[in-house]
Amino acid sequence: MTGVYSVLATPFRQGRDVDVDGLRRIVDHFVATGVTGLTALGVTSEAARLTERERALVLDTVMTQVAGRVPVVVGTSAEGVLTCVAWSQAAQAAGAAAVMVSPPRAPKLNSASVRAHYAALADAVTLPIVVQDYPPVSGFTMEPALLAQLARDIPTARTIKLEDPPTPFKTTRILEATGEVPVAIFGGLGGVYLLEELLAGSAGAMTGFAFPEILVGIVGKWQAGDRDGAADLFYRTVPLMRVEFQEGIGMAIRKEVLRRRGLITDASTRAPGATLDAGTRAALDRVIAWTAAQEGLAWISD
Repeated sequence: MTGVYSVLATPFRQGRDVDVDGLRRIVDHFVATGVTGLTALGVTSEAARLTERERALVLDTVMTQVAGRVPVVVGTSAEGVLTCVAWSQAAQAAGAAAVMVSPPRAPKLNSASVRAHYAALADAVTLPIVVQDYPPVSGFTMEPALLAQLARDIPTARTIKLEDPPTPFKTTRILEATGEVPVAIFGGLGGVYLLEELLAGSAGAMTGFAFPEILVGIVGKWQAGDRDGAADLFYRTVPLMRVEFQEGIGMAIRKEVLRRRGLITDASTRAPGATLDAGTRAALDRVIAWTAAQEGLAWISD
């Protein structure tokens, strides 16, 4: 795995029913931007706020709308291994390319239980496992040595979504620890450290940033050997990433951007998600206008 995998938001109607038509529009737009793949039912998808029926609805909608155009990674994190296995098997049956899994939330979780969780999942499904290292959600910080050990011991768990800053530093430590074992590390966190992650050896980005075209441009230039061009595009657009990826309110900002882009009609998050205030809207107006005005970036305002 390499490139840009966009994590899909789940649109709602007034914070309640899933907006299936809006989700289809997001899928089509993101695929059209040239992303390598999509990720459904992640943190950005508000997966923890979905019912079982809604999880199945989102999975079916995404897989049907993608129709094989790009690979789809499906988030299947759960507190118990049996639930995680069941959701992962459902994703495999639906045609997912991989599953993304965080350590289970459990009291006094330790490295041995984390290894056992991923080993049990690997025994139950044949799909690649994207190990998501995002301590604010999982409640557990995986050290580079543990992530490297997972990659060595579990061949299907050699892709990492790294969201434990400083991510460039941790990327380097993981790659040093894995040696010749092939490991693909993706940055998340809205793309705010993407250039530094690429410098450290990451394989790309897996995040829900509402302008996937920007991520595709940065990673595409980098992979083509145009390091200066990648840096220039990153520096011009990172203010937009920074404003969008604000702790506690970032999902509401992201959905508002998707609404302004005409992809969804309702920017609501599901309770207890945040709502935008006038100051945040004004800041978003300013950064979008500034970014769109930069040379070569007029397409942002389309």
